[in-house]
Amino acid sequence: MVDDEQTHHQGLQQDLRLLATRTDRRQLLRWMAFTSLIPLVGCGGEDTGGGDASECSQIPQETAGPYPGDGSNGANALVLSGIVRSDLRSSIAGASGVAEGVPLTVTLTLVDSSDGCTPLAGHAIYLWHCDRAGLYSMYSSGVTQENYLRGVQETDSEGRVTFTSIFPACYSGRWPHIHFEVYPSLGAATSSGNKLATSQLALPEDVCDEVFATTGYSQSVRNLGQISLSSDNVFRDGVSSQLASVTGNTSDGYFATLVVGITR
Repeated sequence: MVDDEQTHHQGLQQDLRLLATRTDRRQLLRWMAFTSLIPLVGCGGEDTGGGDASECSQIPQETAGPYPGDGSNGANALVLSGIVRSDLRSSIAGASGVAEGVPLTVTLTLVDSSDGCTPLAGHAIYLWHCDRAGLYSMYSSGVTQENYLRGVQETDSEGRVTFTSIFPACYSGRWPHIHFEVYPSLGAATSSGNKLATSQLALPEDVCDEVFATTGYSQSVRNLGQISLSSDNVFRDGVSSQLASVTGNTSDGYFATLVVGITR
């Protein structure tokens, strides 16, 4: 952490960065609106993505949705043999389905937003999302026997986990997104009752347009045209700490990164 005497002389912009690491995102935005200084806030950019671990805020708690597969409403992928994995595209534990779609690699960096964005090693992140048709394994008709696009990993010394997956669809009523839960350890990642945080990652519109123009995503084009980040029931209060930074192309795949700030 930077010495307090040194940061005292770096001006208002530095003060705001430090405040962003110590304050709940919604509380911070209310304070910034009052002072008319919102453009100066640094939380991975002005809704341009959250890939810089040097600046962070606590990620908002969001709903796990109706298809979590964490034991909270019946299905529990967390207890399946092989659920600790990096490649989520195939089903496991006797199921044989494979999720087709444009490749997407997701890297999340878990940090302590109350302690100068310190990386949190030895935690676990459970990640899941819908397939190219907008279906959730273990729940949706036709894929109830599958468990693809679900997996758990332990954060490394830099607080990072990386999952290989596919780009999710845009289904009716929701902006394209990815769910995740944070657990205190790999051993604790067996039941939703042990989780520390639940949130969602949003995908940028320009990348969604590129992906949805490819084979298999045709219904997503229509659905995306009927929703926006400002009307989505999860992201409409702001996505500065939830909008992933995404690079890549439809041929080679995409790479999404997001810094996930929590408080312990």
